[in-house]
Amino acid sequence: MRNLFSFAAAQIAGLAALAFVLVLGLSIAPSVAQDTLFIEPPVLGPRVVSGELPPVRERIPEIPKIVHLEGDLTPGTYGGELRTLISRARDIRLMSVYGYARLMGYTPELDLQPDLLLAVDVEEDRVYTLHLRPGHKWSDGAPFTTEDFRYWWEDVANNESLSPSGPPAELLVEGEAPVVEVIDEVTIRYSWSAPNPSFLDMMARARPVFIYRPAHYLRQFHENYGIPRIVVAAMEEASVSSWAALHNRRDNMYRMDNPDLPTLQPWLNTTVPPANRFIFMRNPYFHRVDENGRQLPYINEVDMTVAEGRLIPAMANAGETDLQSRGLNFSDATVLRGGEERANYRTILWPDGKSAHFALYPNLNVEDPVWRRIFRDVRVRRALSMGIDRHGINLSLFFGLAAEGGNTLQPLSPLYRESNFGLYAAYSPDEANRLLDDAGLYERGANGMRLLRDGRPMEIIIETAGEDPQEVDFLELVSETWAEIGVRVLIRTSSRDVMRNRAYSGEALMTVWAGWDNGLATASMSPAVLAPTRQDTLNWPKWGQYFQTGGQSGEPVDLAEAAELMALYREWQASDDDAEREVIWLRMLQIHAEQQFIIGVVSAVLQPIVVSNRLRNVPEQGVYSWDPGAQIGIYHPDQFWFDPATE
Repeated sequence: MRNLFSFAAAQIAGLAALAFVLVLGLSIAPSVAQDTLFIEPPVLGPRVVSGELPPVRERIPEIPKIVHLEGDLTPGTYGGELRTLISRARDIRLMSVYGYARLMGYTPELDLQPDLLLAVDVEEDRVYTLHLRPGHKWSDGAPFTTEDFRYWWEDVANNESLSPSGPPAELLVEGEAPVVEVIDEVTIRYSWSAPNPSFLDMMARARPVFIYRPAHYLRQFHENYGIPRIVVAAMEEASVSSWAALHNRRDNMYRMDNPDLPTLQPWLNTTVPPANRFIFMRNPYFHRVDENGRQLPYINEVDMTVAEGRLIPAMANAGETDLQSRGLNFSDATVLRGGEERANYRTILWPDGKSAHFALYPNLNVEDPVWRRIFRDVRVRRALSMGIDRHGINLSLFFGLAAEGGNTLQPLSPLYRESNFGLYAAYSPDEANRLLDDAGLYERGANGMRLLRDGRPMEIIIETAGEDPQEVDFLELVSETWAEIGVRVLIRTSSRDVMRNRAYSGEALMTVWAGWDNGLATASMSPAVLAPTRQDTLNWPKWGQYFQTGGQSGEPVDLAEAAELMALYREWQASDDDAEREVIWLRMLQIHAEQQFIIGVVSAVLQPIVVSNRLRNVPEQGVYSWDPGAQIGIYHPDQFWFDPATE
């Protein structure tokens, strides 16, 4: 058995070093003098003295996660309230993203390592033995053990009422579910007959697959464990018609909208929605400590206030937030820089980590049979790509600072190939016109617009969620150059959910969104997003739905190149050879570049982040990436702290 991520010995060594340092004179306050290793956050001191909380040594795991702050990062001091703004109440889920407490987590260097886990043993990428930290506790003080994993697997993932489609697709290997063995209170094993190399990666995502639940809390709402009269009363209070609906409403690990649900994140929600201001308080049982023995997080409280999205830049400019990235765009950078001295903040700029900042998604599963045939013609997709003046868009919207090219990985990825980035990305109206003519779309109406085979004008309705204020400007620039090749653009703006549902149903012809979240991929990361494996990939939602539901809904893949992507993805899944996986990745990226399934336009757009001058340990240089990265989560806001010297 090869042990890839077993860091228990290093953690124990770290504890020994920590004990030595504290013995030299950095002992804790008298109220918790019995703790010779760890420092009590002062805000929790009164609760410890009153007996409401046990001392810190009894709250953290026997072997906590020790954080070593290196480079420009420095150990901090306790205290403060961090203010940030969100544009809608549901965005409190970002606290589970930014908190980034995961079974496995990525470092800023994109190395995968245990976090909530103490260690994991891996055998042939198909047998994974997870070791929990002894003494680890949920935010309410209840033990975090393998019972929480067993409960989710047996009583949630495999319960038809709670999970009608069965376990998540990420846990299935060619339809095969894992064998789950509880070894003891802190050891559990997952095994398959074939490799499942993305198992650890799925735990480290911005929105991970949570393979555990706080069983001690959720059992009270489960038909197999709850007291019937109490379950019925809770159903009536929640206005739901079934125990399963009640359980699902209470079970919001990602959304963080149930203050009663215990968490393992650094901060826990204390506000019952609906509300316009949500207060997150420190988790007294959080598992990380710094090298000086201070239990993290440093900051006591996070205040998330709901604000009108279009007002967030102005509010940030006025100093009404301590850390802000959401709601800010590159177009706000100049104004934000102008308010720095007055409002005591700085504006840092991180490149976006997505494969494309703006990308167009022709819907290959569109219901209209004429449009379906057109979009499945690679000549049309290539023509539409070559009909976009990327340089003009870059100059107009990003002062020429973005990268101009197709939807592929970024240069920071070892899998980046310049040939993929530039393929069919040069602006060439003449070549675009020739390709459209060759595709049989040579007839034109009186206004010069091309005609479809049934005589309708070639009008593409591009649907946008309108969340990025530059999207409409971008689409108008696209419409100008597409008009030169005889294609008319109409823009439909709606909410994100409406836009996505129209794509899923086949009503939407084309949508605009960002490219793949992971533009920084390595060969060891899953290429699932490159194949039709997900409904929320807007260019082939029905193929993705078919895969995710095991053929229960959606449509089977019926395009050769997309079928090849599926076959390659399965080959990657079955391989345990890094060199072979790299070859598979490169072939999949080449297919995407050649086929233009997603038409990327610009990438590496700079993301402004407003940071209070009082706030420390926010890196000046970083990458703003959803997966991997969890935006700012990979840089661990539990390590951010307010400098009292700047008050």
